[in-house]
Amino acid sequence: MSVSPLDSIAAALLDAEGGISWWSRAAHELLGWTGQEVARHPAQRLLVDPDDDSFCRTERAIVHRTRLRHRAGHVVKADIHIAGAKDSDERLVLALPPEGPGSCHQDRDIARALLAQDSIGVAQFDMDMGLVRTNAAMDALRPRNAEDNWLCRLVARDGGGEARADFGHVAATGASVAARIYGLGTDAAASSALSLSCFRIDQALGVPVGIMVEATRVPETGPTRLGDAYRNAFDIGQSLDVVQVAQDLTTVLVPAMGDYAAVDYPDDVLQARDPAYGYHGQEAAAPRRVAVKSEHGAWPAQLVQVGEAVPRVKESPEIAAKVVGDVLVADAALARRILGNDPVLLLKFMPEGMHHSLGCPLYRGGRFFGYAQVYRCGTSAPFDDTDIKLMHDLCARTATAIDHAFRFTREHQTAVVLQHSLLPPSATHSVAAETSGIYVPAGGAVSVGGDWYDAVNLSSLRIGLVVGDVVGHGLEAAATMARLRTAVQTLADLDLPPDELLTRLDDLVRRMQLEADEPDTVGGSCLFAVYDPVDRTCRMASAGHPPPALVTPDGDVGFIPAAPGPILGVGDNPFEVTTVTLPPGSTLVCYSDGLLGRDVVQGSEHLKSVLAEQCTADRPLKAVGEAILARTPHAEHPTDDITVLIARTHAVADESTAMWEYPADPAAVQHARAHVNAQLEAWGLHELLFSTELIVSELVTNAIRYAGRPVTLRLIRDHVLFCEVSDPNSTQPRLRRALATDEGGRGLFLVAQLTTRWGSRYTDRGKTIWTEQKLTPR
Repeated sequence: MSVSPLDSIAAALLDAEGGISWWSRAAHELLGWTGQEVARHPAQRLLVDPDDDSFCRTERAIVHRTRLRHRAGHVVKADIHIAGAKDSDERLVLALPPEGPGSCHQDRDIARALLAQDSIGVAQFDMDMGLVRTNAAMDALRPRNAEDNWLCRLVARDGGGEARADFGHVAATGASVAARIYGLGTDAAASSALSLSCFRIDQALGVPVGIMVEATRVPETGPTRLGDAYRNAFDIGQSLDVVQVAQDLTTVLVPAMGDYAAVDYPDDVLQARDPAYGYHGQEAAAPRRVAVKSEHGAWPAQLVQVGEAVPRVKESPEIAAKVVGDVLVADAALARRILGNDPVLLLKFMPEGMHHSLGCPLYRGGRFFGYAQVYRCGTSAPFDDTDIKLMHDLCARTATAIDHAFRFTREHQTAVVLQHSLLPPSATHSVAAETSGIYVPAGGAVSVGGDWYDAVNLSSLRIGLVVGDVVGHGLEAAATMARLRTAVQTLADLDLPPDELLTRLDDLVRRMQLEADEPDTVGGSCLFAVYDPVDRTCRMASAGHPPPALVTPDGDVGFIPAAPGPILGVGDNPFEVTTVTLPPGSTLVCYSDGLLGRDVVQGSEHLKSVLAEQCTADRPLKAVGEAILARTPHAEHPTDDITVLIARTHAVADESTAMWEYPADPAAVQHARAHVNAQLEAWGLHELLFSTELIVSELVTNAIRYAGRPVTLRLIRDHVLFCEVSDPNSTQPRLRRALATDEGGRGLFLVAQLTTRWGSRYTDRGKTIWTEQKLTPR
């Protein structure tokens, strides 16, 4: 079944009254309306501006910028192309995106730049294989006395026919030809050759108008050896591993260029340091061999092996070629003279039977990245000018690939250092829980991401547990993570509930999206949990984050069904709080989705089995985390960051807490003081009797006066003494400086002077004011 060209663009056919009589599939994709929904409806309804008369015009071949209404309600900008039909009142309307990046004007600029460059020959043909234009580089490749259609008469080296057949196939089907070798003559046995790449040119409406041919000369010393080397050179630099780049080069050099090849790197490259400009000698470079290749099997044992330091050779005029980036061609006699006829160096540098060597430094941007050398042995011919040109080109491409890989390595290491510097200590200990965190950056070609974890100490011995995952990778993701982690710490210090904290964090992400050049790259997921060791409850909320795993003291393993809210940056959706009670000694495992891998269901089951086997009550949390990574197959080379935060909960003993409830009666203040004094004497905290009595008097009096309903008083004893007064009023207290004429306003100032810290937090039924006093060590 053939496809009409109009099906690839947004098109509509309007009748004499402006009604839509035909609607293309692309128009449906552009505006969301189906053909049935718009059939016979006036096209004018699709316009956002009521006064726009774009569809009412009758002139032929006009172009008008307008705004169309999408079925979902948003606006779609487009250039309207209108063409009237001959002998008919019907009009064909084409809607194209406004000119901008990728527009026909930019395409013409790109084509002009392509034709103007002088390193690659470029020729343009029409659909009938008529030559339209060539650039100067293509004219230089043209054989003497050749006809205008000489490119079409080239014969493929791999047994194919003339290039005309390949060009015609590209024009007819749109399939491209890449780096195919053609003889520069009327037969495939011609001594010189061209590497041709061909692709079709389509106009803005998708109609093919011709083909473009790119050509580069392939100098050869044999039938196809150097042609293969040029084709295989495209494989150099596919990896961001600098050692792999060196191995790619040796694979191209052998056997195309010689019998043996080796690549050496200076210490700067191996240590991911930025090489200094220029070449500063062998001692400064401290080169080490990183890749070798032999056409005759194993690399000879007497030569410098991979990983070994390259022996130093006495400086000579011939070696000075390395300083200026020139190649060094040496026969056996010159090689022995350069090596000073030292028998040890001869064994290290000269393969048996070598009669010629060709060396070339790897320079990029004035920096020395290494040295490559290829050797010829036996009866092969010496290196000629075409070999030197090819070696120079291959080394230039290799140096570029190393520079790219080196830049990636530096950025990756910088991001990893930044990421680790922003994370909290891997292990923390508090009254509420002990924690252990693990962060593994993505490996391979993926840069570090924005995963993070945190454990935040909160008021009244509580602890906040955070695990987040920022969209994207690289330094920008790490910077976004830093902003979100700082925001979580600040919001957590305000004692906000988990759902309210995520709502505020979502607002921050949306503001960051408005500031970003690419809003879609700003976002992420987050899990925030608060564990209270007094009542042993854990309250958590999730912003699109995987649910935490729970291992109870008796060994049961499962996942807490935390309500999965929307990811950060979506907005307009509330987050829900999930509350669970955790027995003392429970282990909570929070993680990012990188731990589960691509198959979330399978990854979750695997995590459960690992925790059931490895997470025991007496095993250190660090060892549990290491076991999780060791048992995760993709953790050795992860494609995404892996973050794990493990927390083992504790509980405050019942005898270390006391709580009373009082009616809204001023006389209850006296009872509160009596209860506090009795409890502190029972705990042996005589030194805190006076200060605590004043604190309780002030807080309970204010609560009864302003709340007008029953209040609750609670004391918690640990390494500090906490005093909490809760009431049903949601108004937060504010510390202010009272004037000399004021009758009140000094209570909170007095509380602040008597305590180490104090604050207030919202609760489900009002607020709680808390204070903290240090205990005298015994």
